[in-house]
Amino acid sequence: MPRPAPLSTTMSDGNSAPDAYTYAELDDAAGSGSAVLAEECALAIAYNGISHAVMMVSPSALEDFVVGFSLSGEVVGGIDDIHDIQLNRRGDAFSAEVQIGNRAFWALKEQRRNLAGTSGCGLCGVEAIEQALPQLTALAPSPLPPAAHLHDLRARINDVQRLARQSGALHAALFVDEQGEIVLCREDIGRHNALDKLIGALRREGRDGRHGFAVVTSRCSLELIHKAVRAGLSTLVSLSAPTDLCVRWARQHHLNLIHLPHHNAPRVYSPGAGA
Repeated sequence: MPRPAPLSTTMSDGNSAPDAYTYAELDDAAGSGSAVLAEECALAIAYNGISHAVMMVSPSALEDFVVGFSLSGEVVGGIDDIHDIQLNRRGDAFSAEVQIGNRAFWALKEQRRNLAGTSGCGLCGVEAIEQALPQLTALAPSPLPPAAHLHDLRARINDVQRLARQSGALHAALFVDEQGEIVLCREDIGRHNALDKLIGALRREGRDGRHGFAVVTSRCSLELIHKAVRAGLSTLVSLSAPTDLCVRWARQHHLNLIHLPHHNAPRVYSPGAGA
């Protein structure tokens, strides 16, 4: 895929210090201070000139997000279907003009005709059962990661969440390689967005999602299971406990699912005991 054109306006990449906002404390001391807040922007995505979605995202790693969003949403079948991405900015809004192959574009138009409804914050508002519980191709079973690779993982995640250290209010999705090293970290105000960014980064860097494991710092929702399976990830580690439906779907689709509690040993929910 050709490199996208540069943004028309400089955007935050996490390296420059964001603005701090002053506040007053609501107590008898009536103190004041300042704090850095998480950045948020609107991103309009169009494929071959046709508007498709407007997402509220954090303005970092937007190319990764567009690629991951396109893959996990099955707009395209592979990264080779994405020919170009042009990002532009106007004030607090960004636009992504994405050029995709003819076959993928035809499939997208057919999908739009049958679309019952979507929501940028998850499965809320989806009217068609087929959208909420889609047919997915099961993964090939993969071995679990070594327990040592999960040791002190929470602390190591805190060390690499650069944007969250500045402002808080951000979810992260990370990838740990076969040596147990965190090699990718993507952050966003939306937990689904963070995982899409990670999926996009994996594809753009040519990394195999089966050789290591992904980590999400947010609640493990069913849509994150969908995205992980579609992206071909072998293992998903969540810092919060999964729901029963997430566990059933992970087991059904051979996705290793591990919960990493604060003060206890990692809990393997998929594969199930004795599987």
